[in-house]
Amino acid sequence: MSLEDRAKATAKNIEGKAQEAMGNVTGDPEDKAEGKAKQAESELRHGVEDLKDKAKDTIDRA
Repeated sequence: MSLEDRAKATAKNIEGKAQEAMGNVTGDPEDKAEGKAKQAESELRHGVEDLKDKAKDTIDRA
């Protein structure tokens, strides 16, 4: 698994949280929705990296 990919996913999550918070402060529902979407994308990326790790571990043990 790539540490760089994990870092990018974490950065996307932080960006999403900040955008959602800004939407809450300004009352902009579009910013809130985009922030939540970025957080969901981050979770998906972390899930993909977890699957890659599990597959690599399984192959290495075989």
